[in-house]
Amino acid sequence: MEERLSHEEFVKKAIVSLRKEGFKGIHTVYSGFNEAFKKYYPGENPVEVTNKLAEAGRIVIRPVKGGVMLYLPEDAPGASSADQALKKMGLG
Repeated sequence: MEERLSHEEFVKKAIVSLRKEGFKGIHTVYSGFNEAFKKYYPGENPVEVTNKLAEAGRIVIRPVKGGVMLYLPEDAPGASSADQALKKMGLG
């Protein structure tokens, strides 16, 4: 059996490979990422894995309609307006 990629390697490879021209991130549902993850890692949850990677600062997750977008940290858009508002209010 061939050596499997680590979760981080798989997610980063997916972001780079699946993003459409002109875009820096991928939509987890529309790009096919979730299904590919489940097929590559049977029985594992892509949401849990990507959340852990985001908490560790390895990727950036942004909520969007129908799911989330995944970005490499260097390609992520700036903080959301909600984040900026909370920060200005001293709550973020």
